[in-house]
Amino acid sequence: MIKDRYINPLTDFGFKKLFGEAANKELLIHFLNQLLPEKHQVEDLEYLPSERLPSSFLDRKVIFDIYCTSSRGEQFVIELQRSKQNHFIDRSIFYSTFPIQEQSERGDWNFKLWPIYTICILDFKINQPNPHNRVIRYVQLKDQDKELFFKDLTYIYIELPNFTKTLDELEDLQDKWLYLFRYLAKLEDRPAALQERIFTRLFRAAEIASYSTEERQNYEVSLKKHRDIKNAIDTALEEGLEKGRAEGLEEGLKKGEERGLEKGELKAKKAMAKQMQAANLPLEQIAKITGCSLEQIKNWLKD
Repeated sequence: MIKDRYINPLTDFGFKKLFGEAANKELLIHFLNQLLPEKHQVEDLEYLPSERLPSSFLDRKVIFDIYCTSSRGEQFVIELQRSKQNHFIDRSIFYSTFPIQEQSERGDWNFKLWPIYTICILDFKINQPNPHNRVIRYVQLKDQDKELFFKDLTYIYIELPNFTKTLDELEDLQDKWLYLFRYLAKLEDRPAALQERIFTRLFRAAEIASYSTEERQNYEVSLKKHRDIKNAIDTALEEGLEKGRAEGLEEGLKKGEERGLEKGELKAKKAMAKQMQAANLPLEQIAKITGCSLEQIKNWLKD
């Protein structure tokens, strides 16, 4: 039984319900415009099919969370990732190659590309130095003198754990969106600090009581998966690190600790995979969350 008043936007169902439906595209447009430069502000957008088929049977199929294009031609790949993944940055760059390839034209073509944005909303901190604990990081191609080399390929990483502002500390609309991503599901009423018209629409779209029976059931399934994944990861990491440290101490101080932690991390991933399988998660999703290959996951679960 769902006790919350508002949906959790960090679940698959919640994210796509609020931002992936044509009826709510105003919410997505407003959110994007808080991230984009003035020259790329979105006036209207069109959702594109999220499943990108491979060009040959040897290539890998991908499914984006949200894929859309603005009325002027800018393209957006928007990904929500709740659990930490070792090679997530590699994955985000791989994903950006699909809209690049899809811009090719038959016949004579001068290779001019429309701007592409890969936007990643992360409920964890990525494995990259972040001395200023930035919540939002903009990444573009630069040369050895740190001069912008190519302006139309941009990666935006939003690390939600770094956002710690309270309601009283929110300074602008960007802050308010980040606050809602983190705390919407915990709110019982709409705060006075969030009275803008766009948030009237958001709170209306997020109210679980207004959903059909089928939508509430789908949300419950998504919420359960969200909690099961989090619990599985927390438990597996805790157990894995404990075993790793124990083995590391047996093998020696510095060298042993490094090897032990390595083994512990592997055991953590195995335990995580088994717990997620028990929660009936598809093997493809388990591989995506752990950052391991599908073949490796199958071998572990077979054992």
